[in-house]
Amino acid sequence: MEQRELTVQHRQGTGKSVAKRLRRTGQVPAIVYGGASPVPVTVDPKDVLRIIHGHEGSTQLLSLRFAGDGGNTVAVIRDMQFDPVTEALMHVDLQEVAMDRAITVTVAVHAVGEPAGVREQLGVLNLVLHELNVSCLPGQIPERIDADVSALMIGDVLTVAQITPPSGVRILNDPGQAVATVAPPRAEEAPVAAAVAVVAPAEPEVLTERKPKEGAEEGAKEGAKEGGKKEKK
Repeated sequence: MEQRELTVQHRQGTGKSVAKRLRRTGQVPAIVYGGASPVPVTVDPKDVLRIIHGHEGSTQLLSLRFAGDGGNTVAVIRDMQFDPVTEALMHVDLQEVAMDRAITVTVAVHAVGEPAGVREQLGVLNLVLHELNVSCLPGQIPERIDADVSALMIGDVLTVAQITPPSGVRILNDPGQAVATVAPPRAEEAPVAAAVAVVAPAEPEVLTERKPKEGAEEGAKEGAKEGGKKEKK
């Protein structure tokens, strides 16, 4: 792996107020671990972002140059913190490494080839694992690890055990862990016809005059006769 140079400056003081002051001046706080004790430093966020830009893996080998004293050391970026709203770089963790001592790092997985299940069965390649944990000397950290997916058919699974790492690199993941698979093609959804509810028109209510019962009709006639007799009297 190519070493990229990063200039750092020794930092006096720690805490939130110091960190805020540094960020206002265009610097961000950082820590270098791995030596006799952690060393607080500052870095230019633009330099860090430039180094990691376009880099597939999460591990980058750096040559740290301490401004002012001319000291140099080899390190890797272990962690970066970003503001959740602005996405600005807020803090960087660096680890000093020895070139003759193996370290554990993560390396990007790169799918190689077109799966037969995609070409012949119209399947969909699904990369399940995007990074692998590996152990190797700092000078042997690969840029990426290739995973040959060309033989995969629909339903096949490529596992960690089937990946051949570069010489001097040992993969630490579970050998049975899935790296890639080919899924069946996505079924096209048939257009669903909108159900139209047909409501039958309600029959108009027919209001008919209710006929009085025969007994009631006769009673009304008798009442009318009695009334007429009383008026004559």
